[in-house]
Amino acid sequence: MNYTLTQIPDRTAKPRQSGLTMVMDKGLSLRQVEDFLSTSAEYTDIVKLGWATSFVTPQLDEKLAIYESAGIPVYFGGTLFEAFVVRNQFDDYRRLLDRYNLKYAEVSDGSIEMPQDEKCEYIRTLAQQVTVLSEVGSKDEAKIIPPYKWIKLMQAELEAGAWKVIGEAREGGNVGLFRSSGEVRQGLVEEILTQVPSESIIWEAPQKAQQVWFVKLLGANVNLGNIAPHETIPLETIRLGLRGDTFTHFLNT
Repeated sequence: MNYTLTQIPDRTAKPRQSGLTMVMDKGLSLRQVEDFLSTSAEYTDIVKLGWATSFVTPQLDEKLAIYESAGIPVYFGGTLFEAFVVRNQFDDYRRLLDRYNLKYAEVSDGSIEMPQDEKCEYIRTLAQQVTVLSEVGSKDEAKIIPPYKWIKLMQAELEAGAWKVIGEAREGGNVGLFRSSGEVRQGLVEEILTQVPSESIIWEAPQKAQQVWFVKLLGANVNLGNIAPHETIPLETIRLGLRGDTFTHFLNT
């Protein structure tokens, strides 16, 4: 920090297990990645190359090397995993992870129908190779999953070997955990938290109001994902009570 302020909440230090900020790269250029990291590497824990953008990203090796040089792990979005699985190319996907020396992978079923036992088997298999993040929730806004099922799915996937489970919201923050308006499904989140530890969940929260809601509910060290690169520093000020939305939240007075 550049100067001293009292009554600032403690933030966990990297590499951290809670207080994670997962940033979504939807197609940044090499120069944009360098610029982003020059200001925000300290506040970024992991980067997702959104959905299957890695398939068409120019100079992918060079981009991954820039992130690696900054100590920021990268993984390919879960939709790419699904694209391989639906084409019966899971072994090719595993070779792809090795080809790019990736240490993380996302398992999801937001775009395809997949039995839970089968999804957990993919998690168990990949967990022997990389650190697995497993996404729960559908990308279809018309598909409403009841809270008890969210809990059951999250628990099963953590037991299968997922490091964290991700609450689906897409890059727009208008499905899964949220209504189409972006409003949080408060009852859903609160019920999940009765059975699944907060530190085991990364909540996708691309909209500022959603980030504020989770920080107020769970504190400065809540895990948040699908953050736009240019919103990484603004999110950090929300976490620290240095933006109007959370200005009084951490004050003693």
